[in-house]
Amino acid sequence: MSSMTFGRYSFRETFIHHLDARNKIFLMILFMVGIFFQFEMWSTALIMSGLYLLILIVIMLISRVSLWSLFKSLSGLWILIIFLMAIYIFIPNNNYYLPTAFKVGSLEVKWDAFCQSGYIIMRLILMISLTMILTSTTKPMDMTYAFEWYMTPLKPIRFPVHEIAMTLSIALRFIPTLLDETERIMKAQASRGVDFNHGGVFKRFRSIISLIIPLFISALERSEELANAMIVRGYDPKAKRTRYRLLRFSWRDIVAFLFIGAIFAGIIVLFVFDRKEPVDIVNLIFGQIGGKGF
Repeated sequence: MSSMTFGRYSFRETFIHHLDARNKIFLMILFMVGIFFQFEMWSTALIMSGLYLLILIVIMLISRVSLWSLFKSLSGLWILIIFLMAIYIFIPNNNYYLPTAFKVGSLEVKWDAFCQSGYIIMRLILMISLTMILTSTTKPMDMTYAFEWYMTPLKPIRFPVHEIAMTLSIALRFIPTLLDETERIMKAQASRGVDFNHGGVFKRFRSIISLIIPLFISALERSEELANAMIVRGYDPKAKRTRYRLLRFSWRDIVAFLFIGAIFAGIIVLFVFDRKEPVDIVNLIFGQIGGKGF
């Protein structure tokens, strides 16, 4: 658990750390939207997937976010990955056009099932990675100000902008706290003889219950302590507030915006001109593997 950096801000003197929080949130959403464009040709989707992963690695290197910590954070997705692959493999789809990989009885498993499930898993990993980079390089209060700034147009209709922004900020700050608390409880329960890694399904389920109940109680206690601390300090969500530190755009934000904007524009151009051909590069590759073409 200690290796999981999701939701935990760590200060570094990097280009991405000094970006405006509003710009980082907008660029992250823009990049995620581009990731979810569905291309008709598998060759185009394969090339774009490699480009997405390359851009992600470059961003992580610039922001000094550990790749090993990312892999540790994604270790809990194996069950979801297996579930997605099972859905795409064992549920027939008449839109698949790549050749058959192998047969299980009367069921034909095509290469499209592996490509489609891998594409979905890649998108999920990219989304989690981008969110981790955002939370690791942005101060919680800056993120609160950014959320509140984006919801400013809703203030005339008396929408609780500040309350929603503060709630989001507290939720993000609670993620690393709950991870640390989970690790502490697991060590305490392990010292009492609870085994989380061995045994049958029911035994592991009882072990998880012994972890969830204390964690739930601890979360309620911490939330009550936080509420009391805010009341003692005179926090009033409806009062007019001033800020010690103001968010300002800089030349770094312009460079980052042009970079991600150019990538997004390129994705749109490829999406518009992408056409499914009878045989593309991926079809040729898997056709040779399967012993037949399209």
